[in-house]
Amino acid sequence: MRLRVNQIILKLEYTPEDVVQAIARRLATPAENLCNVEVLRRSVDARKKDRPPLYVLSADVDYAGETHPALSPGQIDVVEVRQPRPAITASRPARERPIIVGAGPAGLMAALTLAEAGYRPLLVERGASTQERTPQVETFWRHALLDSESNVLFGEGGAGLFSDGKLTARSKDRASIRHFFQILVDCGASPDILIDAEPHIGSDVLGTVIPALRQRVIDAGGDVAFNTRLDDLLIEDGTLRGAVVSGTEHRTDACFLATGHSARDVYRMLADIDVPLEAKPFAVGVRLELPQRRIDWSQYGRWSLESPLGSASFRVTWKGGPDNRGCYSFCMCPGGLVMACASSEGMLTTNGMSFSGRAKPFGNAGFIVPVGQNDFPQIDGRHPALGGIAFQETFEKATFEAGGSDYSLPAQRLAEFLEGTDPTDIPAERSCTRAVPANLEPLLPPVVVEVLRRAIPRMLRELNGVKPEEVLVYAAETRSSSPVRIIRDPSTWESVGVRGLFPLGEGSGYTGGIVSSALDGMNAAMRWLAVNG
Repeated sequence: MRLRVNQIILKLEYTPEDVVQAIARRLATPAENLCNVEVLRRSVDARKKDRPPLYVLSADVDYAGETHPALSPGQIDVVEVRQPRPAITASRPARERPIIVGAGPAGLMAALTLAEAGYRPLLVERGASTQERTPQVETFWRHALLDSESNVLFGEGGAGLFSDGKLTARSKDRASIRHFFQILVDCGASPDILIDAEPHIGSDVLGTVIPALRQRVIDAGGDVAFNTRLDDLLIEDGTLRGAVVSGTEHRTDACFLATGHSARDVYRMLADIDVPLEAKPFAVGVRLELPQRRIDWSQYGRWSLESPLGSASFRVTWKGGPDNRGCYSFCMCPGGLVMACASSEGMLTTNGMSFSGRAKPFGNAGFIVPVGQNDFPQIDGRHPALGGIAFQETFEKATFEAGGSDYSLPAQRLAEFLEGTDPTDIPAERSCTRAVPANLEPLLPPVVVEVLRRAIPRMLRELNGVKPEEVLVYAAETRSSSPVRIIRDPSTWESVGVRGLFPLGEGSGYTGGIVSSALDGMNAAMRWLAVNG
């Protein structure tokens, strides 16, 4: 009999034998009756500040006792046999090779799924490979030399390559999530991502995981082309007939479009050829940088001084602003760095990243406010769905100019931002060295400034009273998610206007983050295979 046991409480320095003994106590049985223990999930309980943080585990175990164990729904349950994911292989040759555009998580996983089924996909990416892209990005950060085709936002691995590598997942499809995580582990990620409640990889490890994932696509029969951009789609009578890639026409009846939320030229191209689009709400704001030791103290209290858990993270929200707008933290990077991001000349936004060790002295997080169509400029003509892009560009141009027009980030002490005063200076000790003092108020919509000034002090109280004087603010955070949705059929995931066009990932406007985008790519490919396999 296989059982699932939840709420297994263990010290942080537990061993595999400790897990077995704890389960034996819960089941009131000798440890000899247990075997094949598999830890499924591990979270930290640091709620009680009068004792050290503890791990809370869930695990499956084979039970061989002579008496039936006492079951308790949600605590001790009989486990159904886990069914493997169905494998789909090519039953007939594809008439034409499927094309995947974009080598972020959605594109890579769509390509791998199709390749492993025997359909020899062609994956094209406008930016460079990870090995070439990484020094390009470092040159941008150090010397402000921007490559508009390969940068922090474009290239193999997508925008997530230079981030914390957070694997947050709201999906209930646990089997697909575990399948994806196992692929990442097989490609070099830590096995801890399979069990941690808040798994992350780190930008340094992603630099080896992503090329290994690409190689799996190639080994399975796919082809990958870098520095190769999508120019146009060929559509006849509402059906995809091909794609023009770097000036070369490729005939295909299936294109999986996974170009990310920053490929504005792709959105404009789709609008020009009448692919149905709609404007989508998103969020803008600022990025706050705090001393990591203060974050650790807020989460672990005095135990932060001796805890082996490493840098703590946080998630805070506030509701009740004007027009019922709230504010929430986004993309929190413990022990990380604030970074400048750009994909177009003369425009600038900010984001955060951290390495696998999360060992830098500062943590950072976006504090962002929802915006919608009522906030966007009204665009006349054929492209009303692109109002959110124009909205982003307005503030990204202002951010670029406020930073000195050399891709330095404008920054301001939080106390000055809250008071609405001009900056005097910014701390010498900070994670982003290419930053300059600036008044951030003109770089954001007035309603966003109003909400941030009301929300941030209240949100910081949840972090055990972190003081504004300890916080540095960078602007502007504009690309939290896509401002455009490429409308697709919920049953086939094809564009509602073009048969054979599958919008995927963050650029489609239906997902956000590494995990949801990867699952989007896998599932779209599986749906196509179910019809064409």
